[in-house]
Amino acid sequence: MVLLLPSAAPRALVEEVIVDGMVHSFEFASNAPPAELESLAERFAATHGLGHEARDQLISRFADTRAREAAGTDARHVLRRAPPAARRPLTRLGAVDLEAETPASNIRNFAIIAHIDHGKSTLADRMLETTATVAARDMQAQLLDSMDLERERGITIKLNAARMAYEKDGEPYVLNLIDTPGHVDFSYEVSRSLAACEGALLVVDAAQGVQAQTLANVYLALENDLEIIPVLNKIDLPAAEPERVAEEIESTIGLDCTDAILASAKSGLGITDVLDAIVERVPPPSDDQGKPTRCLIFDSKFDAYQGVVTYFRVVDGTGIAKGDRVKFLATGKTHDVTEVGVMVPERIPVVDRALKPGEVGYFVASIKSVDDARVGDTVTVVKSQSHDVSTEEAEPLPGYAEATPMVFAGVFPTDADQYNALRDALGKLKLNDAALRYEPENSPAMGFGFRCGFLGLLHMEIVQERLEREYDVDLIITAPSVVYKVVPRQKNSEAVVEKVMKGEVLKEGLIQEASEEDAPTVLVVDNPSRMPDKDRQQHTLEPYVRLEVIAPTEYTGPLMDLANERRGELVDMKYLTPTRTTVIYQMPLAEVITDFFDQVKSRTRGYASMEYALSGYRESPLVRLDVMINKELAAPLSTVVHEQDAQAAGKVLVRKLKEFIPRQMFKVPIQACVGANIVASVQLSAMRKDVLAKCYGGDISRKKKLLQKQAKGKKRMKAMGKVTVPQEAFMAVLNLRDSGGD
Repeated sequence: MVLLLPSAAPRALVEEVIVDGMVHSFEFASNAPPAELESLAERFAATHGLGHEARDQLISRFADTRAREAAGTDARHVLRRAPPAARRPLTRLGAVDLEAETPASNIRNFAIIAHIDHGKSTLADRMLETTATVAARDMQAQLLDSMDLERERGITIKLNAARMAYEKDGEPYVLNLIDTPGHVDFSYEVSRSLAACEGALLVVDAAQGVQAQTLANVYLALENDLEIIPVLNKIDLPAAEPERVAEEIESTIGLDCTDAILASAKSGLGITDVLDAIVERVPPPSDDQGKPTRCLIFDSKFDAYQGVVTYFRVVDGTGIAKGDRVKFLATGKTHDVTEVGVMVPERIPVVDRALKPGEVGYFVASIKSVDDARVGDTVTVVKSQSHDVSTEEAEPLPGYAEATPMVFAGVFPTDADQYNALRDALGKLKLNDAALRYEPENSPAMGFGFRCGFLGLLHMEIVQERLEREYDVDLIITAPSVVYKVVPRQKNSEAVVEKVMKGEVLKEGLIQEASEEDAPTVLVVDNPSRMPDKDRQQHTLEPYVRLEVIAPTEYTGPLMDLANERRGELVDMKYLTPTRTTVIYQMPLAEVITDFFDQVKSRTRGYASMEYALSGYRESPLVRLDVMINKELAAPLSTVVHEQDAQAAGKVLVRKLKEFIPRQMFKVPIQACVGANIVASVQLSAMRKDVLAKCYGGDISRKKKLLQKQAKGKKRMKAMGKVTVPQEAFMAVLNLRDSGGD
């Protein structure tokens, strides 16, 4: 039984109670006598088999509702200001007693993993609602998706945590939920959340079945040795086939679905079964308080008023409390904790105790430098006012593997005065998005900016949107590219190429061209403008990915045609069911990051899903395709293409640029070049001012003089003029395949 906060009716007071998943509303007048309220609570308790304690608490709640109404005070603010003792009597009706310590045996830490749009966020909403973690009047769709971008796009971008109280067989439990994204570009967020859990809910759409990201997330969970609970969601849909999907999970993943839970997150069906399964099947965290305190940082964010807010999971030790001095093992920096608390899901401070092993929470320590609180770092307590601190040296936790950027692009402010603001914004955003990588870059055409690494095109779009919305910075982003590796022909170049293809010669981070003194020399090129000319004797290697596409069998042919067009090599083809097929390809990453996913969806009518992972490097005949605008090199528009596609890609590129670049007062030639060879060219016609408008009659020679003067002016303007390239022109480089005419 769970009690929710009251909401006001026009001429009455309303109190809502959830019993066994059912909402019961009590409407009573603000001037109702106490005897009437007692009778109402007595009848309700007797009907539902509740004890005297629940009845008395319900009567107390009725009285509190009337008092708040009379005072005109909002209930949510009262609860936030009330001392901990005022909240403790409500535990029987589902309220969370944050100041009471919960033994580790009664804590369950779990994540929700699934393919995109399979119902993770909706399931989290129903669990928060059923456990009365959030009042009914405060509930909204995608509650844990706190960013406007998440709500607008309908996807989860950032992991988020929430603490729930749940009672089973009379025993109170604390459930720490970490919601995860489902898109392939945010798989790094999934890996971080799984590292802080002991179990995971695998949510599968009962109508769609196993998808590509389902497999990827399951493999991540298995790597972390988590207890996986399969949940077949959306069973209330007419197209739902839970039996078929359960067999598909068993045959594809090898996960036993005998105890799979049938649920509908939208209607609330099966939510209690899900909560019971978490309590019964997810193992509790270890409770080793004899070791030094160690906490794993799984996320951070920058608050303008509090500084860096660090989200952590206590692994072992005596825990963290307000007033403790903590040390970040990666940097060696120490800070005094000014606030520690939990997420329910909003941040609520805990005052009178420490967060013990197994608990998930946050702390504030007036950290001003974003580099001091790195995601994956280990935090330990070096001084405490409330308990003895172990003198044993703390060993760092494993943390997380560094995210490998797949896509690189130049990010420049439209106004040069915003460079410092952009630098600060990237630093704060990287704190919240550990997969973002950046370093300074200078372009003659664009000025000062940064070269940024992203996990994919969606990740790049999200970063751009967040920079513009949250930090008010106007940006120009160049066309994205991948990392190429170039090995000049030298004495041992073949051996170096072989090592690179095997992954032995790898360099982390955003690396510019290596110096020629390095032996062996491997040029790591993340910017197409830095790609050496083809006429130099060299080996050029490009990244390949292992691509898996799951789609109905009838669309296998169109998918294979698309993959072959993108230089893909068929590796394997598996039949999940008689009607669904998995097609596995080796494909250049540069072919995948453009519009490949859109084409997959288009050719399969939206029924396909895909997943890819970097598999290594292969040698390919690649060339740098440059763009000359008004006979000046536009380096940000340079791209790398396959040698045999250079001419066709150049024609498409100049034709698209002609559409986006505004006309000038002079003719503007737009040329695509490979080295010194021009492979395609168009001319942007000049805007013409009618200098003869006021010449009414007269000698023809005067008109000729005016036209000659105009021609000289345009010639001078052409020599001195600058052509502004809009953002749309940079994005035209993305897709150099066009079925349109020349």
